[in-house]
Amino acid sequence: MDIENSKQKVAALVAPRNAVLVGASDRPGSWAARVWRNLTRYEFPGPIYLVNPRRTELWDQPCYPDFKSLPEPPDHLVVLVPAPNVPELLRSGAAAGARSATVFSSGFGEAGDAETARYGRQLAAVIAETGLGVSGPNCMGNVCAKSRLVTLTEDRPLSLHMGPVALAGQSGGVIIHINRALEERGIPVEYLITSGNETGLTVADYIAFFAGEPELKIIIVYVEAIADIARFSRGCRIARAAGKSIVAIKLGQSEAGRQAAMAHTGSLAGSSQAFDAVCGELGVIRADTIDDAVEITELMVHTGGPTGRRLGAMTLSGAFRGLLLDAAERNRLSFPPLDPATVAKLQSVLSVGSLIGNPIDGGFAALGSADTFMACLEALHADPNVDVVLLQETLPREPGSARSENYIRITDDYVATRATKPVSFVTLASHSQTDYSRALRARTPHVSLLQEANKALRAIERVVRRSELERLAQSMVPAAPHDGALEAMILHTKALTKSGRGPTPLNEANSKRILRAYGFALPDETLATSPAEAVEAAQRIGYPVVLKAAAAQLTHKSEAGAVALDLSTAEEVRSAYARITENLARHGFSGALDGMMVCQQVRGGVELALGLARDPEVGLVAMAGSGGVLLELTKDVAFCAPPISREKAIDVLERTRAMQLMRGYRGGPALDMDAAIGALMALGRLAGDLGDVIEAVDINPFTVLGRGGMALDALVVLRGGEQNRSTSSKPDATC
Repeated sequence: MDIENSKQKVAALVAPRNAVLVGASDRPGSWAARVWRNLTRYEFPGPIYLVNPRRTELWDQPCYPDFKSLPEPPDHLVVLVPAPNVPELLRSGAAAGARSATVFSSGFGEAGDAETARYGRQLAAVIAETGLGVSGPNCMGNVCAKSRLVTLTEDRPLSLHMGPVALAGQSGGVIIHINRALEERGIPVEYLITSGNETGLTVADYIAFFAGEPELKIIIVYVEAIADIARFSRGCRIARAAGKSIVAIKLGQSEAGRQAAMAHTGSLAGSSQAFDAVCGELGVIRADTIDDAVEITELMVHTGGPTGRRLGAMTLSGAFRGLLLDAAERNRLSFPPLDPATVAKLQSVLSVGSLIGNPIDGGFAALGSADTFMACLEALHADPNVDVVLLQETLPREPGSARSENYIRITDDYVATRATKPVSFVTLASHSQTDYSRALRARTPHVSLLQEANKALRAIERVVRRSELERLAQSMVPAAPHDGALEAMILHTKALTKSGRGPTPLNEANSKRILRAYGFALPDETLATSPAEAVEAAQRIGYPVVLKAAAAQLTHKSEAGAVALDLSTAEEVRSAYARITENLARHGFSGALDGMMVCQQVRGGVELALGLARDPEVGLVAMAGSGGVLLELTKDVAFCAPPISREKAIDVLERTRAMQLMRGYRGGPALDMDAAIGALMALGRLAGDLGDVIEAVDINPFTVLGRGGMALDALVVLRGGEQNRSTSSKPDATC
């Protein structure tokens, strides 16, 4: 479905000419009764028709037996009938003129039942056939303040306002709770869409539609699974181009799913990390919790997005100063030293007892007068080392805090008229709101009032990270021309996938042939098929050597006792050959053994793990971090989306402790970081050329030396031919 077509379908869904309740019932507590009550309570301006062949009247309104009996063609169907009846009902409704539908019914295979899944396939076919714009099935209805269409089955009174927030998500319960939390903070929600199973319209379609609504600033989505990353990417790009911020709460991947992965990279890449890597570059800000989503929204609605990590703060408490410093370190933000001119200015307005640092602990000196408070604020705001100014204050919940109200008011005026950087208040702890505090907040819309230091700084970090990722996505990736040998390797690798029906691992020798084609340096090594060949290879390479079993199905050698290090004599090589063979038998390995890799022993340096992993939702992501046998235990890794520029490679490595080691930790030698950066960029080129056939790539370790680096071990897993036919290549999947 093209994006313009999907936007038209959403438009029909949220602003219909009439609403038709199919399966209307006045049974107390029924969803039909709730929908009727909300449509009338919130004064939907169009006609509301009731359809139930067993009734002639409901709620003092006529009840019709079918669509043909209605006074006019149906436009929006509110479907409240059992799942088996839904496909044909939608077909007949579309034939009568309906453009959209909200399907509340469940039982379409969402619980994994094969019988009900049949109804899900029928429903999908009817939606495709009729072109209806459908939210659901298995949803809880929608709220559209602009059209006053409220089909949400929520009993609690709702507040209908235009802008600045739209909600859409696959869990009605989560979306309703986000709406409640935003209402509590005085942040209006214009659209609330519960998308359910998304057999019809998806979160991506709602994002694209919301992009065209000028009063909206923030789009919050709850995502359990992304069925079509290309569609999701298009929607996000449209929204970001329109200046909208997208905040996503995304469920993670189970530990069991990660453990089942063949490759280390796949076992480490949960869906949240993959989602961040790919969708972060689309401008999506991921929130871990509903609280985080609310705090990010508070920041973005009232303050806008900070673009730097350097904070300046004025506190009224030394303890709060400490909390801010701890929260900054935890969230990779900083309180840099203030410019000398700022310090001089502060010393001229604050008492001698005040702490002039960053954060400033102004204490009672700052409370002395509004003039002192403003002088401190202006000094911090003017400091060239500060990107965001934070002020300690709590929104009063009742009359009696004239000083706090005045400081919030004059700060709001300053931000509205003179500020060029984000300015925000931060509270010591989270607290509830009252009608009084919400009214005060409505009169001061230009500053955000963030709650609790760690939540506040986590929100700032997520927004700053969005800006960083969008910049990295625009960084240039140097063109890498293909020679004949590389083209031949690409064609050969793609041909290998046609015969396999599932993920197909390559042995180490074949995996390294692919890496060599992309410029990876490899140790001197040979595949030997007997102890005698292994000794001959070791003598040619030069002792000491490493001996490793080579087999396509042997994806984790260390666990099987299939690696021997520091072999210095012919006898040690022969003994290791026999020992590895015995270990494999004891380990229960029954696959075909291709032989033993005899490899140059490389000493020193820092071991990295580099790789590619295919996430089932967002496609290939790249990984880098500390390597070695403790990779899964330490999980000192970071992810990004291919293609990989030099800037992006540096950003990934900077997010790991491995970068500190390469720089020379505690007097250690500085290593060749360019070798690691180049290897990551080469992985990005590999993903670009072979992305449709690669399931995973593991390079562990990639040893970074004082000069250069080497891929000492490698595993490439190809996708099976059956997978390639059933899941088409989607260029947008790697954004």
